[in-house]
Amino acid sequence: MIRAQVLICGGTGCTSSGSNKLIAEFESQIEKNGLIDEVKVVRTGCFGLCALGPVVIVYPDGTFYSQVEEKDVKDIVEEHLLKGRVVERLVYNEVAEGTVVEHGNVSLNDTVFYSKQKRVALRNCGVINPESIDEYIAMDGYAALGKCLTEMKPEDVIKVVMDSGLRGRGGGGFPTGLKWSFTAKNQADQKYVVCNADEGDPGAFMDRSVLEGDPHAIVEAMTICGYATGATEGYVYVRAEYPIAVARLQKAIDDAREYGLLGKDIFGSGFDFDLFIRLGAGAFVCGEETALMTSIEGNRGEPRPRPPYPAVKGLFGKPTTENNVETFANIPQILLHGAEFFNTMGTEKSKGTKVFALGGKIHNTGLVEIPMGTTLREIIEDIGGGIPNGKTFKAAQTGGPSGGCLPASMLDIEIDYDNLVAQGAMMGSGGLIVMDEDTCMVDIAKFFLEFTVDESCGKCTPCRIGTKRLYEILEKITKGQGTLEDLDEMEKLCNYIKDNSLCGLGQTAPNPVLSTYKRFKDEYIAHVVDKKCPAGVCKELLSITIVEDKCKGCTLCSRVCPVGAISGSVKNPHVIDQSKCIKCGACIDKCKFNAIIKK
Repeated sequence: MIRAQVLICGGTGCTSSGSNKLIAEFESQIEKNGLIDEVKVVRTGCFGLCALGPVVIVYPDGTFYSQVEEKDVKDIVEEHLLKGRVVERLVYNEVAEGTVVEHGNVSLNDTVFYSKQKRVALRNCGVINPESIDEYIAMDGYAALGKCLTEMKPEDVIKVVMDSGLRGRGGGGFPTGLKWSFTAKNQADQKYVVCNADEGDPGAFMDRSVLEGDPHAIVEAMTICGYATGATEGYVYVRAEYPIAVARLQKAIDDAREYGLLGKDIFGSGFDFDLFIRLGAGAFVCGEETALMTSIEGNRGEPRPRPPYPAVKGLFGKPTTENNVETFANIPQILLHGAEFFNTMGTEKSKGTKVFALGGKIHNTGLVEIPMGTTLREIIEDIGGGIPNGKTFKAAQTGGPSGGCLPASMLDIEIDYDNLVAQGAMMGSGGLIVMDEDTCMVDIAKFFLEFTVDESCGKCTPCRIGTKRLYEILEKITKGQGTLEDLDEMEKLCNYIKDNSLCGLGQTAPNPVLSTYKRFKDEYIAHVVDKKCPAGVCKELLSITIVEDKCKGCTLCSRVCPVGAISGSVKNPHVIDQSKCIKCGACIDKCKFNAIIKK
C-alpha cells in the first residue's frame, strides 16, 4: 500500500535543471531501500517557483524541498521516507520582501508565495501526473464536458461563459462568451475551434506550463467550445520549441480518444469532435489569430485584413472560434461550478484570475496566478519576494513587446485589463518583467523593438519599414549620437505605426517606446543632451575609471581585463587606457575594494 508520494516537477524549467536525473535516482534509491511498494514517484507539471528548481514535495506531510540535486536523494530517501526525519538543510526557506523567512516544515500552500494566489487555470499543475488521464478524471476532469453534453444546450453553455465575465487571456481581453456566440450564430457545413499556444513573448511561459502540467484541461475545454459553437474539429497551434508540451498534449488527445472523450458520439450525446496538433515554426506574428490560421492552412503566416472576422470566415474559410491556452484552461471550472464561481473573483470589468510569468530582477522568478485587482506591489514585494541585492524597484514591463512599462510610482495600481491600458501598458498574455535601478529604460525599449523588427512578417509597410526606422533612432540615442529632433521624430513615428499597421503586432510595437518615453523622459534627454546613460548600461556613453585613493594595487583587475587595458604595479594604483577599454565590466566584478566605477 502506498503511504507516501514524491512529487517532482517535470516542467521545462526543472527538466533543464536535472529533474529527470532526480526521478531516476529516487526510483533507484526507493528500490534499494525496499520501499517500492510504499512510495510512489510522480512527475508533475510546474509548481511555480522556477528559480528554486528542481522542486520536490513529499506527501502526505507536504514537505517542500528546493534546489534538490542527485547527491541529496539518498538523504531524502533514507532519512525522510525510511525514518520519517525531514532533511532540514533542503527545506525551502522563502524570500519575502527581500528577507529570508525560515518556515521549517510547512506545506507549499502556506508560503507567502502561494498564500496570495488563487489557482484556477493552474489548479492541476504540480498536483497530478499530466500524462495520466485517470488522475485528471480523479480531479473532476471531463465532468464539465459530461455536464454540458447531457444536461445543457449549446446556448446554455455560452450563457454561462458570458455570465462568468471571462475575457480572452491572450492579449486584448475580448469577452470569451461573446466571441463564442458570434461563431455559434453563423451557419456552415463545417466549423472549427482553434487553440493559440504560439507563445512568443520574451520571458513568457504561461501557456507552455498549462500544456505541460494539465493538457487534458485544454482537450476538455476545446470540446466544450466545439459543442457550444457547433464545431466538430479543433486544432492546437503550438510552438515546436515546446517538445514536452507537445508530447504531453498528444498523449492527452490519444488517451481521450481511447476513453471515448474525443471522436464520435461523445457521452452518447450524438456530438462528434476531434482534435489535432499543428506545430509552429517560431514566428511571433503567428500569435495573431488570422496569421495563425493562415499558417495552419499551410501558407506563410501573415495576418489578414479584418473584417471578415474569424467567426464568419476563419480557418479554411469557415466560422472559427480562437482562444489561447489560459482562456481555455478556465472553461471546465466555470462550467462545472457555475458563472458565480468565476465572476466573484477579480474586479468589476476584469473577472477571475490571471497567470503571470514573473521574471527579471526579482527573487521568486516563476509562475503565479492571482485574482484580477491584485496590486503590482503585492506581486513584486509579497509573491515575488522583492528586488535582489538591496536594489530598488524601477519599473515593470507587462505584455511583452506589445506592452508598456509601469514605474515605481504605479506600484499600487490594481492589475486588470482597463487599468493597464489606461496607463499605456497592456495585460498581453501575461509576461511580467521586473527591472531595478540598474536598468536603462532606453535600452529596454530598444531591446523589445529589436525583437519586433525581427518578427515582423513584412506584409505591411508601416510595420516592416516603420519599426526598422524607429529602431535606428533608438540605436542613435543609445550611442550618444541622438538629437532633440530625433526624439520628436521618434514620437511621431510611433503614432504613425500604431495608426496604420495591419495587425496587432505593428499596432502595439511602439508601446514600449512610448511608455518609457512618457515615464522616463529624463533618461532619453540625458542620452541626447548630456551624452550620458544614467543607469550605466549603454557602453558608448560610459567610461570606466579607477579611483586612485581606493585602489590597493592588488592587480586582480589587470589580470581579468580581456584586452590588456589596465596597467599598474603591485601595491600601486592602476589606470585604465580608455582607448583600449571595451567596457565589459569584468574589472568591476573582480575589484574587492569598490575602486572601479562607471561614469
